[in-house]
Order: sequence, then C-alpha cells, then structure tokens
Amino acid sequence: MMINRRTLIRNGGAVAAGALGATALVPTVTAAAATGDEPWAAHRRGPTDHTDPMRAVDSTNPTSGVTRTVLQRHPSPAKGWETVQTLVEIPSGKESGRHSHPGVEVGYIARGDVLMEFDDGHALRLRTGDPFFIPSGTIHNARNVGRVTTMMLSTYVVDETKPLVTTYEDTPAKSRP
Repeated sequence: MMINRRTLIRNGGAVAAGALGATALVPTVTAAAATGDEPWAAHRRGPTDHTDPMRAVDSTNPTSGVTRTVLQRHPSPAKGWETVQTLVEIPSGKESGRHSHPGVEVGYIARGDVLMEFDDGHALRLRTGDPFFIPSGTIHNARNVGRVTTMMLSTYVVDETKPLVTTYEDTPAKSRP
C-alpha cells in the first residue's frame, strides 16, 4: 500500500499506521481527549495562546502585529518537561521583542528574513529555509529585516512549570546602535 501525506492527514495516521504494521501514530479522538483527560488533549483542543492577527498594527510599537500560535503541546519523555510547537509571525519592520524560554528552541524560517539578535552582542542573519537553535535561557530578539511577514516554526522543549516566554522590557546598550 502506498502511503502519502494526504492519507496521514485525512485519517489521523491510523490507516497508514495499520499499513505499516504499527499501532496508531496519532491517537483517535475520544471523549477523554475532548475533556482534557489524556496527554494528547491539549493538541486535540486546537491552537491556544494566539494573539489576534487581525488587530491593527501600531507603527510606533516595534512588536505590534507579532503573533505566536501554539500548534501543539505534548508531554516530553523527561518528567516535568513538555514539547511545544508554535508558528511565529513577524510583520515586515517589526520584532519579537527581547525574550527567553525555559528550555531549548529549535526553529526553522518558513518565510522571510530575520536578524536574530542576542544580548551577548552577536547577531545571526536567517533567511527562508534556514534552521536555528537557541539554548535555554538565552535572551534574544527576532527582527524582521525583510519585505514580507516572516513565518517561523519553533519547537521548544521546556520546563512545564514555567511560562513559555519571559519578556524583557529594558534594552541592553551593546545590542542597539
């Protein structure tokens, strides 16, 4: 049997998993999933932590219009940790703002050009198709330096007892011109 992406998506992985002689890759939706009584429930309820992408962008606020949509959350194999995947969108000329995460960030630039600035003074230029890695607790800022809205797929393995993002209002002197 030929397995394709559409079959996996349309059937939740169950048909493809059966063809491979494996148990279901994605659990079927149950009443427990709808009520949050199993680990996969957060994923089944759909995206959360989404800021309103339709709101007006304030030209005087450098972070206005930036959105972070949680696509899925799952318990990590390590007790006390979770894996969170997000889609971050940064309009042209805007930035994420200085922030850190309580675990590692593994990302991919799906569209756009970003200057990833770090508090230690170095910066990394990232373009469509580039992967990136940010160590736990590293303060960074993603600045869209391109002409289109940047889209980044970011996956975090983080301490489940802490917020996904910690923001910092003050601007370190060495990271700004």
